[in-house]
Amino acid sequence: MTVPDSSAPRADAASSTEADQAIRDHLPWLRSVVWARLRDPDAVDDVVQEVLLAYAKHRPQQLNGRLAPWLYRVAVRQCLLYRRRQGRWTRRQQEAQRRQIARWKQHQQHQTADPTGWLLAQENQQRVRQALAQLPDRDAQMLLLKYAHGWSYRQIADHLGVSLSCVESRLHRARGRLRRLLARSLTPEDL
Repeated sequence: MTVPDSSAPRADAASSTEADQAIRDHLPWLRSVVWARLRDPDAVDDVVQEVLLAYAKHRPQQLNGRLAPWLYRVAVRQCLLYRRRQGRWTRRQQEAQRRQIARWKQHQQHQTADPTGWLLAQENQQRVRQALAQLPDRDAQMLLLKYAHGWSYRQIADHLGVSLSCVESRLHRARGRLRRLLARSLTPEDL
């Protein structure tokens, strides 16, 4: 019967600490690479986290000093995947917005027998659409989820992975920005 070597766990712990330090040393330039590709601080955090998860999952032991190129390749791949996910999200949001607008138009046409009222409703709808287009994507998405889809604050928080207070503050700011944009779009004749 052999006795386990008591120094083995220490060697694993030492190599794990060295690997963790190596990753920490690479984080500044890795964040710069991701920033250059995405230009969004939240996206940088998400992508770097995915890179770190890939490293933790695979623990590439056979790199022999080639950790930096491996991290770079994983970061580039994660940037591409992030863009692809964002593109799908944007397309889904635009499609949902188009469907909601079509439903609203249909509802308004049934509600408004008066052509003048219908015309005013169309103009207001156009102003809101233009103001939404001027908002940052994050604000427009929050407003659409809340008002076009009728989601609760809790549903938005759960789906976006943020806190309830974060949703409240983002929606508050987004509504304020939308109000300011709509106020600027009014002409003196409208008043």
